[in-house]
Amino acid sequence: MTIFVNRFTGLLLLGLFLLSACTQKGTTGFSAALEKEYLVESPDKSIAVRFSLTPDQQATYSVSRGGAPVLQDSRLGVLMEDTDFTKGLALESVSDVEKVQDTYEILTAKRRRNSYKANKRTFRLKNASGQKMEVIFQVSDDGVAFRYYFPGQTSGEKKISQEITSFRFPESAKGWLQPMSEAKTGWSQTNPSYEEYYLKGIPVGTPSPLKAGWVFPALFQSGENWALITESAPEGDYCASRLAQNAPGGEYLIAFPQEPEKHPGGILNPQSSLPWYTPWRIIAVGSLKTIAESTLGTDLAKPAIKLDPSFIKPGKAAWSWGLLKDDSTVYDVQKRFIDYASRMKWSYCLIDADWDRKIGYAKMKELADYAKTKNVGLLLWYNSAGDWNTTPYTPKDRMLTHESRMQEFKRLREMGIKGVKVDFFGGDGQSVMQYYTDILKDAAENQILVNFHGCTLPRGWQRTYPNLMTMESIKGFEFITFEQQNANEEPAHATVIPFTRNAFDPMDFTPVNLDKIPNIDRKTTKGFELALSVLFISGIQHYVETPSGMAKMPAYVREYMRQVPTVWEDSKFVEGYPGKEVVMARQANGRWYVAGINGENTAKQLQLDLSFLPRKKGDLITDGQDASGFQQQSAEVPASGKYTVNLKPNGGFVLVFPGLETASPGK
Repeated sequence: MTIFVNRFTGLLLLGLFLLSACTQKGTTGFSAALEKEYLVESPDKSIAVRFSLTPDQQATYSVSRGGAPVLQDSRLGVLMEDTDFTKGLALESVSDVEKVQDTYEILTAKRRRNSYKANKRTFRLKNASGQKMEVIFQVSDDGVAFRYYFPGQTSGEKKISQEITSFRFPESAKGWLQPMSEAKTGWSQTNPSYEEYYLKGIPVGTPSPLKAGWVFPALFQSGENWALITESAPEGDYCASRLAQNAPGGEYLIAFPQEPEKHPGGILNPQSSLPWYTPWRIIAVGSLKTIAESTLGTDLAKPAIKLDPSFIKPGKAAWSWGLLKDDSTVYDVQKRFIDYASRMKWSYCLIDADWDRKIGYAKMKELADYAKTKNVGLLLWYNSAGDWNTTPYTPKDRMLTHESRMQEFKRLREMGIKGVKVDFFGGDGQSVMQYYTDILKDAAENQILVNFHGCTLPRGWQRTYPNLMTMESIKGFEFITFEQQNANEEPAHATVIPFTRNAFDPMDFTPVNLDKIPNIDRKTTKGFELALSVLFISGIQHYVETPSGMAKMPAYVREYMRQVPTVWEDSKFVEGYPGKEVVMARQANGRWYVAGINGENTAKQLQLDLSFLPRKKGDLITDGQDASGFQQQSAEVPASGKYTVNLKPNGGFVLVFPGLETASPGK
């Protein structure tokens, strides 16, 4: 009897030990039965994600930082045409926590060399019909990413009709959100192009004024925490998404494009054979400094395709169309702008729409040969064409098929052309997203750089395709030239962009108007405009100023514009609040550049913490009282590291400090 009891006790203890081990590891069905929620923490344990199933078997997650809620219980799952992954889910297993590490270099972002460390956990689910879906979470010190994976093999294609992924904020939170424009609206039916203004500090749950919803990235503040939501770029097997128009109770759902946002006969919503990974849903989480310095948008992007990197050369560009419009696209004017780029030591000159009719291929070859003698490369504009827009500009139709693209890119390369600007896409459907990547792949094969306009958000494509220099997807400078209201909006608009649109992805705003805008009363100072050369990130930075306008500027301003980099080694947030002011510091070529703008029409005095600078003596360029509109003076940061700067209403400044590091490659 004693022997039996001892054996029974031993077996019982062994069973309890094994059950406890399974529960802690979370690798078996025991775990699913016993645990109500599962934890994934960031490496520094500041951010926590909790995954659970509701009583009616829906998958949910929540996010907290420092114990404070960032996202309350939010939904996970998709609805396919032939099966439902939104309810009736059973948790089959949960993986151990894995460590994820990655390092990469990128020339078109806020930081050249980047490292990513995260904790990963996979939740394996089965729906009522026995089909499987995995939810993969990765949590880093600056945020959360997750995506769905559908394992198995299929002879046909699976189709997702709805994604119920949501982001539910506390109802006290605020948002900085840009409405998504309605498909096929706007000039020549070119919307959506991500060209609306951000609504600033609005209560969560405020409906978008446009039924198409809200664009990514979307910025939120909840108490002391900030969150910036975006996604990684789909690779031809998913549409681009956005947030839905309505968010009752502060719950924002993923929404798909509107019906017209596809190529004729093409695919709109996601469809693919199995196995199938969806794009990452990305939530940068932390202080405003965390948001401004995070690289999650490229950390989660696919690694670069294999190519010869010798032609990947970011730089600065002259551009006539911004201020001089269509009449400037002629041979003589473009030759003057090539000379201008050469004098400014800029790498490129962009020649815009209708060049094929107004200049022609033969004379363009002459311009390219001439530009080469001046150490300037030419960039040429193209219309995306097709039935999705009615724009009259040419060249048209050259981008439509693989055969026509390869023929055109080969011709351009033989002419000595360095890159293309392709315009007017007007859609986020899966077939349109495939079109973007097809252009990028064919351009890369022919060593052609790419700039997309009238387009979607890059979503990290610039890492995957290093020949992608920049994309517009912003209400940029050209709108200021069209209407006074846009000039009135520029000061506040520009202070939102570093925390939203330009936080992860390069942006072709075409900044820096130092002289004047025809028929428009510019509301920003010259110091403000100069600061945009540092605040805005773009692989090729197209400056809108003309040769005559630049000639009026003081010599020290012209010299600054020659030297300001486009490839940045590092970036730091110094001060700011979206819609009010922003100050950023960026390092390159052995120097630190500190630039700031005032988004409000009242003078301000800011005390900046510049204690991180390796050297404390530099030069300040800011708004002046004389006719030039500028003043330059020496600057020295006190031992305390606190430096005081005065900003005029809608004003700005640039500080330049020599550094201790050697100069980096690139201009």
